[in-house]
Amino acid sequence: MSEFTNTRKSRIELLNRYMIGIVEGIHGAKLVEELGLKADNFIPTDVLSAFDLLFESKTDLKEMKKASNKLFNILFESLRAYPSISPKKDSFIYYLMRDNAQVNSQLKDLKPLIRQINQKTEHRLLETLNNRFEKLAEFTKHYTVKEHILFPVLESNWKEYDCLKLMWSFHDDIRQNLKKIIALLGSENFELKTFNTLAGALFFNISTVIFREEKILFPIMMESLDSDLMEKMRTELNEMKLPFVEIRRTSHSLEKASSFSEGMIQLPTGEITLDQVELIFNHLPVDITFVDENDTVRYFSTPKHRIFPRTASIIGRKVQNCHPPESVDVVNRIVASFKKGEKDRASFWLHLGPKFVLIQYFALRDRDQNYRGVLEVSQEISEIQELRGDRKLLDW
Repeated sequence: MSEFTNTRKSRIELLNRYMIGIVEGIHGAKLVEELGLKADNFIPTDVLSAFDLLFESKTDLKEMKKASNKLFNILFESLRAYPSISPKKDSFIYYLMRDNAQVNSQLKDLKPLIRQINQKTEHRLLETLNNRFEKLAEFTKHYTVKEHILFPVLESNWKEYDCLKLMWSFHDDIRQNLKKIIALLGSENFELKTFNTLAGALFFNISTVIFREEKILFPIMMESLDSDLMEKMRTELNEMKLPFVEIRRTSHSLEKASSFSEGMIQLPTGEITLDQVELIFNHLPVDITFVDENDTVRYFSTPKHRIFPRTASIIGRKVQNCHPPESVDVVNRIVASFKKGEKDRASFWLHLGPKFVLIQYFALRDRDQNYRGVLEVSQEISEIQELRGDRKLLDW
């Protein structure tokens, strides 16, 4: 790369100063000139480090996203010129990149339909667009895979991973815009201007995340993660699905046999084996996740029909890192109130498509009332809500 003379530390600080300047309202072109910022002076790891430095400044997340977009506009051509990576066939990154290619194809097919709706609003065309965007919404499963398989691994193996919080926030922007677009296309009062604004933001964010994956995230992963970690993530794809790619299942299993499977657990009200404990937890009609007193995820149950996805990668992960950045404050407030003894429970409920889900958090305390952690219990309650009268006889 030409003029590559700055030290790594000064390169990172330069990128950070640019983004801070954007946050402070300084015009981008002026900053580039004042800082002498040249796009081909930087490499992907510089960008990763610059975002960690930006997070240290406690900048508002929304402003960070704006600054990051400005930065990538400047670095776009330079990063795009990097040689394309070639992941091993059937590897974790291989499947994510194939998924990206499929969604890019869908975005391309949507563009002529959007041009048509801007020329003439027709009911038939609105229905077609609605169907296409509903199919596109399946791509959010791609982000779920990243959040529950990829992010925990990077958090455990990279010193600098705050960029993941930024990416997760973009994931949620995409999810929200897709919901808004689908609702708008299905409403009686279709607003073309609103649709164009939402669609423009959606296309930009999906393309931006793909670019950052394939030009920053994936190349650094291939350089920094060993084959065992890559295989671990690949194996966990057996438990989750990508939306547009058929994954070849591996013979590896994520299930781990208990080391004390023959032992008995003695309790005041009885005794059971470790195998029986596992059976009981996994047959309860709820999802259970246990977070210890140090805010570390230690256990989750695996019922037949989970409400929220979980993979083994979250074990040992801080609970704050298991939520989007925008909701971390709520998590911290709940945990803090439990630790102080102010509250013992917090409840939320929301609609997820046809499901009505109750989410409850319970403070765990020992016999001496010492705080020992949090139990998260999620339950699909739409059927329970519909119960009326009494049923005193079995009726299958």
